[in-house]
Amino acid sequence: MLVFGTEMHLVTLIFIILEVIMFFYQLVYYLYRPEDKNRFWYLTLLFLLITYNVTGGLFPDPNIDIPIVTQNILAYGSGFLMASYFPFYFYKGFELKTLRFHAIYGVPLFLLVPFIVFFVIAYSINRNLDIAIKYGVIIPFFYSLVLLWAISKAVIIKYRDRTNRKDLIEVIAVYCAVIPWASMTVLSYFHVSQFVEVMVTNGGFIVISILFISRSITNARLEYQRLLELDSNGNGISSFEENCKLYQLTCREMEIVRLVREGHKYKTIGEALFISERTVRTHVQNIFLKVEANNKVDLLNKLGENRNSSSISA
Repeated sequence: MLVFGTEMHLVTLIFIILEVIMFFYQLVYYLYRPEDKNRFWYLTLLFLLITYNVTGGLFPDPNIDIPIVTQNILAYGSGFLMASYFPFYFYKGFELKTLRFHAIYGVPLFLLVPFIVFFVIAYSINRNLDIAIKYGVIIPFFYSLVLLWAISKAVIIKYRDRTNRKDLIEVIAVYCAVIPWASMTVLSYFHVSQFVEVMVTNGGFIVISILFISRSITNARLEYQRLLELDSNGNGISSFEENCKLYQLTCREMEIVRLVREGHKYKTIGEALFISERTVRTHVQNIFLKVEANNKVDLLNKLGENRNSSSISA
C-alpha cells in the first residue's frame, strides 16, 4: 500500500515516523550527556537509517522533479552508506577492536569504491541500472561474507571468557542485527520489493535498538547503585555529589572517580562502563583539570572533603 501518491510503502512510512521520534528522544539525552559516545554512534546509525528509508521509499519516482539517475544514485547510495557504517558501529559501540581494519579501511575500499565506480560513474554514463547492480554488488557481496566472518571472530574473542546467559543472548542479538545488512547486496541483486527490503533491514535495526536500550538501562542502574554505595570510606553521598557538582563533574566522570577510588585499573573501568581504555584516560585527564588535582590521591582527597564554593574558588 503506497501513501500520499508516492512510491513509499505504508510500512516504510511507519518505520520512518517511529525512528524520527526515537532520534529526537535520544538526541535530547545526548545533548544532556555529550560525553556518551555510544549514544552518539547510535544516533548516527539512526540518522543513516532514516535517510535510507526516505530515499529508498520515495525513489525512483518520475513525478519528483529530480532526474531518475540521480534518484537511483541517492537511493542506492544511502543503502551502501548504511551498510558501510555497520562495521564502524560495531567496532566503536561494542568495542570489537579486531574490526578496526574493516571499519576504517576495508569498508571504503570494498563497499564505497565499487558504489562510486558502478553506481555513480558508470551508471551516470550508460544509464543502465541493471548493469550497475549486476557488476556493482559482486565485490560488496563477497566482502559482506568476509565481514560476517570478521564480526564472528571479533565477538568470539571478546566473549570467550564470558559464559553467563546474558552475554550469550547479546552475542546472538549481534548476529541477528548484522545479518540483515550483510544481505543487502543479495536484496539489491534480486530487486526485492520495498516491503521485504524495509522489513529485513529495519528488523536488524530493531535488534540493535533493543541492545542499546538494554545497555543504557544497565549503565543507569549501575550509576545509581554506585552513587548509593559511595560512603565506603566515611564520606557521605551528599558530600561527594556536592563536591562533584561544585567542580562541575559529569555523571560519567563521577562513575569513573568512584571506580578509581576502588582501585580499578583503567582497562577494567572501561570494560565496566563499555568504553575504551583510551576514553577512560581522557575522562581522567579532564577530571584532573576540573578539580585541579596533580594525581589520584590529590583528586580523591579533594572530592572526599566537605568543601564549599569559596574554598574551591580559592
